[in-house]
Amino acid sequence: MTQSNDNVKMIGALLLGAAVGGALGILLAPDKGSETRKKILAKGDDLTDSLKEKFQDFLDGVKIEMDMIKHKANVYMGDGIAKAEKFEID
Repeated sequence: MTQSNDNVKMIGALLLGAAVGGALGILLAPDKGSETRKKILAKGDDLTDSLKEKFQDFLDGVKIEMDMIKHKANVYMGDGIAKAEKFEID
């Protein structure tokens, strides 16, 4: 669980850093207002795409973990049933 929390924190820090860096770069650039607005929109789109990709990666990781847990549960359940049948009294 701590690895998942660390990954979420890292992704959040990267996205925040990218957003702050992009915003500062745009706001400090000597462009006209219309050009600055276009750049802000483009950076926003880039950030949105990046966030979607990172979220999908996170969901894929969760799905893999859930599949592993289901598999282990099925194995344990099968072992338990086999042991119970061994001791079953007719």
